[in-house]
Amino acid sequence: MRATVMYKAGDVRIEKVPDPKLIEPTDAIISVTRACICGSDLWPYKNMERTDNGRVMGHEAIGIVADVGRDVRTIKRGDLVIMPFAFSDGSCEFCQEGLQTSCVHGGFFGSIEVAGAQAEAVRIPQADGTLFRLDVDKDNELMPSLLTLSDVMGTGHHAAVTAKVGPGKKAAVVGDGAVGLCGVIAAKRLGAEQIILLGRHADRIALAKEFGATDIVSERGDEAVERVHELTGGFGVHSVLECVGLDQSMETAIKIARPGGAVGRVGVPQHGMMPASEPAFYHNVTVSGGPAPVRAYIKELLPDVLEGRIHPGRVLDRTIGLDGVPDGYRAMNEREAIKVMVQP
Repeated sequence: MRATVMYKAGDVRIEKVPDPKLIEPTDAIISVTRACICGSDLWPYKNMERTDNGRVMGHEAIGIVADVGRDVRTIKRGDLVIMPFAFSDGSCEFCQEGLQTSCVHGGFFGSIEVAGAQAEAVRIPQADGTLFRLDVDKDNELMPSLLTLSDVMGTGHHAAVTAKVGPGKKAAVVGDGAVGLCGVIAAKRLGAEQIILLGRHADRIALAKEFGATDIVSERGDEAVERVHELTGGFGVHSVLECVGLDQSMETAIKIARPGGAVGRVGVPQHGMMPASEPAFYHNVTVSGGPAPVRAYIKELLPDVLEGRIHPGRVLDRTIGLDGVPDGYRAMNEREAIKVMVQP
């Protein structure tokens, strides 16, 4: 089959690789009908050290089940399924608590150990706990929004939940990428009365306003902090959704939280130390978040997608075939596209 293989920063190729095969009796194989390029894929695209074998990329997909292992019970061949970005058994202590990204038998797609889904097919470990079956046609017009439930919509929702967004609260979203935009949807859905987007790109700002952003802050650093305080009566916001992962974005997030507020961080941290720990401490700011257990959120978010109350698929503003994936990485890296959908 063909798949996307990254060998080093900037070196993305479409190559023939071995077809996925069942390894464990709990595995499944899906034929990929939709996949994505993720903002987090841009970190290795910028920084990855050269490897001889490369990595098969991609961790968000919808597909049709092509084969199942003998111990798979809840899905069958022919099912249309969402593949979350992490696999999980669905039965361990952490899965039972709704934290599938900490599953004791789990892991992440598109890693060195488990091949990714920017490909014609992909092996799914722990298929029963990982895959979510859809009762819609594979060409349903809502497919882009359904695809976001594999990662970015669930991740934006996780940022909002861990930032304690609720009715009547003031929220800020740091970052205008696909996750940040989905964070605006999530904050609106959870009842925030004011939603401030910190972003600088006109097309994304326009979409954020349609999703429910009430204010835009395009400044950075101390100027951004000052502007958010101006918009909130000098106090800051109750809830901050940090959707970038850089030191400056995290420092800004903490500094714009009001005393007693909360930061939900879902941007993959690019450094080992957390900045602004002192203001977080003295202002009693809760810092939470992490890899979103999107598998736990699908059931909650799915009805809103199917009934048209939210439209997260609008963040997918470019569609390509598998051969176009290398240029899709370039387009996202150069901010020509918000998020690229792949149809192998």
